[in-house]
Amino acid sequence: MTGRSFDERDIHLALDGELPREDLPAYEAWLETRADMRALSARYVSDRAVLREALAKLSSEDVPHRLQGNMVTVDRATKGARHMTLRRLVAAAVVCIVAGAAGGFWVGRQQFVTGETLAALDVVGEAVAAHQVYAAEKLHVVEVGASERSHLVGWLSNRVGTELIAPDLQAEGFDLMGGRLLPSGGKAAAQLMYEDEAGERISLYVAHCVKGEDTGFRLFEDEGGRAFYWQEKGFAYTVAGSIDEKRLLQLANVTYRQLLAGR
Repeated sequence: MTGRSFDERDIHLALDGELPREDLPAYEAWLETRADMRALSARYVSDRAVLREALAKLSSEDVPHRLQGNMVTVDRATKGARHMTLRRLVAAAVVCIVAGAAGGFWVGRQQFVTGETLAALDVVGEAVAAHQVYAAEKLHVVEVGASERSHLVGWLSNRVGTELIAPDLQAEGFDLMGGRLLPSGGKAAAQLMYEDEAGERISLYVAHCVKGEDTGFRLFEDEGGRAFYWQEKGFAYTVAGSIDEKRLLQLANVTYRQLLAGR
């Protein structure tokens, strides 16, 4: 087992299958001890799936009629008797597009700051505190109930200043209870509350944050409060709850993907 250290670059190598085999045990052991890096790896997997889904239809589109007569023939003497039609070339090109787009996307996602900004931590702290206060409520958990989902989402979107959706987490065992408007640094913040059959609750909190500091998933823990959060286009998104870290990360991934697809 190698004794070398690992960083974010190794996450990309591992996901691309390019991390040396002899480094895998040490890498996996390192990842197990780093919740923030596990969250980042999960975020990259989620982002990659979104890209593939968005570009997959290109590979099945018909080749333009004017190009259908063209063929590429591989030298029989060196490669065997194989012909590649334009349709197969298009499929191969799509793979290259996905790889290239993904590469650029990953580079953009790696523009992390070396330390957390106070503003970012303030917002996440607000999100966790708000979750702890309202998740404990019996009768007034939300301001607008899930029965008015369309009104709730439209209202919060207008007040917060960004297009929101209420992620569907039923497949993960959580139903939307509703949401409320909250203050955050002199501006509006949105909180959506979810509950599972056992009565466990999680919330999505969206508020303005430092502009230009897009990040991947990060773990926040403080005095029993736990959350995964990310920053994007001047907003901080926080999924908070007291449930198991792995389950919370899964819910944060699903939430992120639905928010991305909903824009």
